[in-house]
Amino acid sequence: MLEVTHLSRYYDDFKAVDSVSFKIGKGEIVGLLGHNGAGKTTIMKMLSGYLEPDSGSVTIDGISMADKPKTLQRQLGYLPENLPVYGEMTVADYLDYAASLKGLDGNDKVSEIRRAVKATQLGDKLNARIHTLSRGYKQRVGVAQAILGRPRLLILDEPTNGLDPTQTRQMRALIKEIACEATVILSTHIMQEVEALCDRVLIIHGGRLAVDEKLERLRNANSIWLETSATDAREILGRLGEDEGIAAIEPMGKAGHFRIPLTEGTNIRSISAVIARTLIAAGGELYRLQPEQRDLESLFRQVNENNKENHKEKNTEALENAA
Repeated sequence: MLEVTHLSRYYDDFKAVDSVSFKIGKGEIVGLLGHNGAGKTTIMKMLSGYLEPDSGSVTIDGISMADKPKTLQRQLGYLPENLPVYGEMTVADYLDYAASLKGLDGNDKVSEIRRAVKATQLGDKLNARIHTLSRGYKQRVGVAQAILGRPRLLILDEPTNGLDPTQTRQMRALIKEIACEATVILSTHIMQEVEALCDRVLIIHGGRLAVDEKLERLRNANSIWLETSATDAREILGRLGEDEGIAAIEPMGKAGHFRIPLTEGTNIRSISAVIARTLIAAGGELYRLQPEQRDLESLFRQVNENNKENHKEKNTEALENAA
């Protein structure tokens, strides 16, 4: 559906986005993550056609954004972090204006505005001027304009910003509903939003794509937590070794508690069965045997630390070569 190829963008001499490539299929909800200044907003602006890339391309269903920007922009919805709404306009007038920009008219325009208003629960604020609204209501106006026209690609930058817990749950449900018909790119600093909504994560660091992976796979740390009555489990399981997929057996402080990192490509279900059989045959009892799961926040921190370390090594190597 969406294909991004070697996308790059400079601001003067600063390279904000550096040869980023990825593909996203219809119905996917993809989280776009990165620290402030990583290049996320620049990428989203290029995907929406608001900014032109210095090099690379954006295509939606085989149509290039460079060739037919107006055609594609009518088929996408974009909620920037700071939506430039017209405060003096009423909500109804603003949504009418936004619908016109997307090429909607007549009964189609009316029905789409009604649908967006119902989905974002703005009915009681239609005649209110936007500058009088709370932050949460302004955010809902932004989402309403983004979903007008049933976009095939929806780009949301901090969509739950300013919403209370009830509104956040409603927003999540709305995004999942939209994903039945469209592709959704979600950028947020709230990791719970990504874990609740996204199938896949793109992590940007220093303008480059550092991670492109399914969320389920990212959570898997490729290691096992073991709790057993066999305090000598390290010796018992040490006989299995790397041939069975065990890279190490690490005591975790308490007697009978171990962390078992696995070698690359090891089937966790199969090795778990082997560990269980081996310990039971040795007279031990199992209290806990489960895959280790990483939370997204710790993974995000690890990715950024690793990339910072790589950047330092490259700079050191460059200085040494120059010397």
